[in-house]
Amino acid sequence: MIACDQFTSQPEYWENVKNFVGDSPSAYNLILPEAMLHEAGEKKNSEIYSAMNNYLEQNLFTEYKNSYVYVERTLLDGSIRKGIVGVIDLEEYDYKPGSNSKIRATEETVTERIPPRKSIRENAPLELSHVILLFDDEQRDLIEPITFSRHSMKKLYDFDLMLGGGNIKGWLVRGEQSRALSMRIDSYIKRKSKELSVVFAVGDGNHSLAAAKACYESGATSRYAMVELENIYDEALKFEPIHRLVKNINVAEVLEDIQDKICVSSWGMKDSWPIKFYSQDKSGVINIDKSKGASALIVLQKYLDESERNFEIDYIHDTDALKNLSSSEDSLGFELPPFDDNAKRDFFKVISESGVLPRKTFSMGHAQEKRYYLEARRIK
Repeated sequence: MIACDQFTSQPEYWENVKNFVGDSPSAYNLILPEAMLHEAGEKKNSEIYSAMNNYLEQNLFTEYKNSYVYVERTLLDGSIRKGIVGVIDLEEYDYKPGSNSKIRATEETVTERIPPRKSIRENAPLELSHVILLFDDEQRDLIEPITFSRHSMKKLYDFDLMLGGGNIKGWLVRGEQSRALSMRIDSYIKRKSKELSVVFAVGDGNHSLAAAKACYESGATSRYAMVELENIYDEALKFEPIHRLVKNINVAEVLEDIQDKICVSSWGMKDSWPIKFYSQDKSGVINIDKSKGASALIVLQKYLDESERNFEIDYIHDTDALKNLSSSEDSLGFELPPFDDNAKRDFFKVISESGVLPRKTFSMGHAQEKRYYLEARRIK
């Protein structure tokens, strides 16, 4: 089933999942969807632990030691997203701003979201993961050698995912192929460590990974956590910008203030980032001063967060929706640029320089394209 943090405002989706699963063994019984966080507590946790132990006692799992899983996910548009399922060392991961760890969050971590996840994980015998860890391999040296040789490997699964999730295939990577992959990863880490302070970035599931870190630090669970490793240059890995809508303002005053504080005048436009804006009376472009931060969104979000005006901000995924919402008299919308190949090339550099990106910077694909829970791993 799909990542627990999807369809949080659509309880009907999770009701469909429940009906689809029925009495069958399912990852649905081993996790708690965020849409049902109101059910969180000792009783619900006990039900999850009981299901995990029952599945273990029934030998529903096949264990593969010292192995990876190579994954091909066919998305709704027919594109195929490739990944490697393995584990990371939580001592190499830190979500806190200003961290110099090799593995970091891409966006701000809301610490209040960690305890509910921690309370489930700390006594669970198994972990299931929807974490996607990004790496920066424009030459495509890590995963592609496995793509070319996958037909010589054991296929673990090949089926359509529930409720419009597309298709998933997985192959076992072990023996010499596993050792060769580990060597390529080690080589990548050494090479990237010389260029930037960050080597891997959490693209999805950071709050779950933060909970894993908290459980490890308290001595409750394993030092390692399961993730899927994906190349940021994978053509099927789509990043959608999340736009900003500022509400209940005097639009003319705010535009003037923005021009004054974070934009360049006409003579400095070559040293700026153009950002489209929309309001009831007009639309146009502001040119954000590059000297004020590592990206246009970082500069804009800092202005919005630190302004004495105490802005009410909404985060909008769709451009047409942004334009419609900006047509209100007291609203101003900012359209963030598309996440193209140039943005992907700057991605790790921006994180290395800025620590983390502002909250709600991007969304990795549509809800149905998020990672599904398939593999499980013992953590006790």
